[in-house]
Amino acid sequence: MTRPEEKPLLLVITSGLQRYREYLLRSIATRYRVHLIDSVAPGWELPHLAGSTVVPDTGAQSVLAAARRIAAQQPVSGVMSWHEEHIVQAALVAEELGLPGTRAAAVHRCRDKFATRTALEAEKLPQPAFELVGDLQEALAAADRLGYPVVIKPRAAGGSQGVVLVRDAAELADQFSATRDVPVPHTPDFDRVVLVEEYLAGPEISVDSVVFEGRVAPVFVGRKEVGFPPYFEETGHRVSGADPLLSDPDLLRTLTGIHLALGVTDGWTHTELKLTPDGPKLIEVNGRLGGDLIPYLGMRASGVDPGLAAADVACGTPPVTAPSEAAFAGVRFFYPQRNDTVIESVDFDRAGLPEEIDRLEPLVGRGEVVSPPRKGLIDGRIALATAVAPTAEACEAALDRAQNALRLSVGEPSADRESAE
Repeated sequence: MTRPEEKPLLLVITSGLQRYREYLLRSIATRYRVHLIDSVAPGWELPHLAGSTVVPDTGAQSVLAAARRIAAQQPVSGVMSWHEEHIVQAALVAEELGLPGTRAAAVHRCRDKFATRTALEAEKLPQPAFELVGDLQEALAAADRLGYPVVIKPRAAGGSQGVVLVRDAAELADQFSATRDVPVPHTPDFDRVVLVEEYLAGPEISVDSVVFEGRVAPVFVGRKEVGFPPYFEETGHRVSGADPLLSDPDLLRTLTGIHLALGVTDGWTHTELKLTPDGPKLIEVNGRLGGDLIPYLGMRASGVDPGLAAADVACGTPPVTAPSEAAFAGVRFFYPQRNDTVIESVDFDRAGLPEEIDRLEPLVGRGEVVSPPRKGLIDGRIALATAVAPTAEACEAALDRAQNALRLSVGEPSADRESAE
């Protein structure tokens, strides 16, 4: 048996929200000593940590300084982050300490959607036509050249923030400033921050892959559900432990070409694509584990542990990605009906729910005020449910039952809020 002090030391930069990321830390801690670097002291993370360092902020200089101090005291085997705003910092630490990982310049190409588009364009890889703009007049001219409808998106934001489908010049003028002004921490101050892109028809998927020594191995395919048009709020995901796309030659060639063009050599990636009539085309690449519990669903559906696989690659060890299960797993997110909904209570009537129900979790508490998209993109969610089942139909039926079991009680908006509207 390996003693705790003999386990390799892995640095993790920020932990994220417990309900979305604890399963990763729990698994990783079985094989690695985890040292967390964050701007706040650990709380729920403590049972899974061997140590922690609190930094003044999680910018590159503070994180690098902390990593140097840790490495001066004990050998470090790897570094990783699953938080979009900190993947470049993790890559910089890996370079500084000579650890495995994709170079920081390539990770930055994943964060900067214009850099992603430019790299793929040079290799003639499939993606939408695009233009980078700095103001509304440039955006209107770009949309005229591309042809409506178009999609506008911030250059470096995540989680579909600021991503909007616009069908004409009036809609573009109405939506442009909100997209332009989406705050994006830990990125350069770009002069031009909005991409105008061709709209691609077809279903959208995500592919979580492990890249080890340049070889791209897709692990989970997420079938995405999107709602609240003209926005692209991700309202749910479905994962099959034996999705046929995992072995689709066209998708594999596209994934390999994308990662090669971007320079991604080692790590976990989350790639979003549209399945168009002309084949898969890239929406974006995130240099990290997917969000919205997609890797968790993949773990439940396939038996592959994403936390361990990602940690292994970060430490230069070949990951285990062969599935041991072939189930179906899904997540559905729930939203209020009106803007500025005052929450009295959120819960589920759990009596009589099917055994396929996996997790039922309220996301907000009494007194919180939430709104559906656009005002409440992502943070407008009030609850989630996950299900695991032997068939896709049983998984979907269980999520329907969970939705019917949701119990939401709301209060009246305050006079201050009503007068401000």
